[in-house]
Amino acid sequence: MIRVLPILLAVAYGIIMYRFSAWRTAKELDARSTLLADPVLKKLSDKMAAALDLPRINVHIYEIEPVNGLAAPDGRIFITRGFYKKFKAGEVTAEELASVIAHELGHVALGHSRRRMIDFSGQNAMRTVLAMVLGRFIPFIGVWVANMLTTLLAARLSRGDEYEADAYAAALLTKAGIGVDPQISLFRKLEALTQTNNGTAPAWLLSHPKTDERIAALRKLEGRWQS
Repeated sequence: MIRVLPILLAVAYGIIMYRFSAWRTAKELDARSTLLADPVLKKLSDKMAAALDLPRINVHIYEIEPVNGLAAPDGRIFITRGFYKKFKAGEVTAEELASVIAHELGHVALGHSRRRMIDFSGQNAMRTVLAMVLGRFIPFIGVWVANMLTTLLAARLSRGDEYEADAYAAALLTKAGIGVDPQISLFRKLEALTQTNNGTAPAWLLSHPKTDERIAALRKLEGRWQS
């Protein structure tokens, strides 16, 4: 019979660790970020704000070099300095960078940060249960199998969030008159920009969907809206 206390402790640990991580992330972002003040990008963000019936969309520059965008647990939107440099160098267009902002807005609007706290707690509980059960039948490697299975689940949930944020961004960009083409063209550049190669691992091990699959999903949405 599975004991309840270890499961409850795993859930509590997940909640505590998520909140600590969110606090630490907010502190880091406060110390290493500034408000983005770029007239070209502001013009595009104002279009998206109007589409959302908002007075403005504040975007911050996070002073790190890796190319990335992120939505903080407190709802703030960030573009890394490395990503902004790619824009200033002409490797990324203003519209493509606007699609990143729209994507991160999707994570905020769809409550992905809050849901990740629940997911993380549930995954800790599931890892504990699996480790206890599998440990009885396959000693020594049961914990390893439990960790692997929960990692795969986390990756799948993360990919689901990415698809949802992509769809939100596509709808917002279309309503703002920017369209989905910049979103798609950026997807085609991302592997080179981030210097990664998704082909080195199966798609189900990745936290983000494969580029071709993301583009296909957007084209399907675009076709549905135009029909």
